[in-house]
Amino acid sequence: MDEVFKALADPNRRQLLDALNDRDGQSLAELCAGLPIARQSITKHLARLEAAGLVTTVRQGRHKLHYANVEPITAITDGWLSRYERAATPALSDRMVHPPDVTEFRYTTYIRTTPERLWQAVTNPAVAPEYLGHAIESAWLKGSAYVWIENGLRTEHPDQVILESDPYRRLGFTYRTLTADVADLTEELLVAGDTEPRSRVHFDIEPLDDLVKLTVVHDNLSPGGVVLPLISHSWPMKLAHLKSRLEQDAP
Repeated sequence: MDEVFKALADPNRRQLLDALNDRDGQSLAELCAGLPIARQSITKHLARLEAAGLVTTVRQGRHKLHYANVEPITAITDGWLSRYERAATPALSDRMVHPPDVTEFRYTTYIRTTPERLWQAVTNPAVAPEYLGHAIESAWLKGSAYVWIENGLRTEHPDQVILESDPYRRLGFTYRTLTADVADLTEELLVAGDTEPRSRVHFDIEPLDDLVKLTVVHDNLSPGGVVLPLISHSWPMKLAHLKSRLEQDAP
């Protein structure tokens, strides 16, 4: 925790992290072109962020790409800082403001694991809650139904179906049905959510040396709707925890 706070204490490092949060996977040259900070300083700041676990890097040919890792911040927010929350979770409409034409959420992370271990962490309901915070119970066949299990509650609906299942490579399903337990949604928001088209989630798994590139795309979202701000808050936390647990448990 101390290293994270020290790394974030410098405004230039916060600016670098913001730049990666806005557009992940940037090279040193791209960061230098987009920020009013000297190249030598950016190199030092990136090293400090990487040492604190806030930035991860991946070699791609001659380039070294940088990715923001929100897991250390999430761990502090959900742990120590949560003791000092002075109010209940804000209303969904207050959490995040998106441009009016956004219909897709995309998140890419690099995990030091194997496609097989990642697949099991996502699809095996016996272990998935430890890695993602929820589990999906299904035959994992295209067109089959599934049950979403989270916080001890089971959510079923005829529209919850598996769209594709290619083990260790690609997984797709319609998003869960919203219920009152999701982020303390009010009856008004639940009714509004029911009018939106069923959104879709795809996990793309790509091996890369000793890493796995995981891209999660959640699309068919209604601009300005209920689901978009909800998943924009929950997916980064779930995937950051998935990355952290898989790398901790690596043999």
